[in-house]
Amino acid sequence: MFYKKGDTSIFYSIYGKGKKKILILPGWGDTACTFQEIIFLLQENYTIYIPDYPGFGKSAPLKETWTIYDYASFFCSFLNDLSITPTLLIGHSFGGRLAILLNGYFQVSIPNTLLIDSAGIRPKKTLSSLLRKYSYRILKKVQYLLPKKKRKQYLKFLFSKYASSDYYNLPVFMRKTFQNIIGEDLRKYLPNMKGEILLLWGVEDLDTPLRDAYIMEKKIPNSELILLERCGHFCYLENPYLTARIILAFLQEKEEL
Repeated sequence: MFYKKGDTSIFYSIYGKGKKKILILPGWGDTACTFQEIIFLLQENYTIYIPDYPGFGKSAPLKETWTIYDYASFFCSFLNDLSITPTLLIGHSFGGRLAILLNGYFQVSIPNTLLIDSAGIRPKKTLSSLLRKYSYRILKKVQYLLPKKKRKQYLKFLFSKYASSDYYNLPVFMRKTFQNIIGEDLRKYLPNMKGEILLLWGVEDLDTPLRDAYIMEKKIPNSELILLERCGHFCYLENPYLTARIILAFLQEKEEL
């Protein structure tokens, strides 16, 4: 299925035929493929919606630079225009950023939210990160000591060594969008989140470390944190059965209240 708003068109998948609905917002660049085992275990009782973000999967690329607020606003329209009223919003990593904004900034009425290894807390600058940043700036200037025909090759090599894999693999026109996203700290919206909030985190997550989970648990009202041992940033992939059981128990508990 495709949804279009303005100049932006995305593909989204629908699974199951249950009356109650779940919206899954995957991580940056991920699609429904990474959630197949979770979907299989949930689709008997729920209708599940999961989009491909602009520029990924079957969705068309963006035609302009976006901020994280543009993404969240787009999915507000997605929910409204398609009359989707999810009983549960699941956000993993980048999808967690969107879930935080949909709930805590745009105040979309969602009774239950699950944040899985969520992004949204901008890390403090460490000495090593600052050294890396300034080393890159200094090494860029070395290009002027090289013959002109060698400069482009040198800069490409330097960029490949210093850029993150997510950033390096993006088309050039998407890199500014990526910078906008990771540069925004969303912790100020955490106290505004409504409904029941469950945090699911891999103890060995290095991308969104455990300290982020504790910050979110402290700042989000009505939140609970569950840690998955021996799991990293993709804990739902590393232990899909347990993740699905946690989701079902979370929903069933709320339905019984």
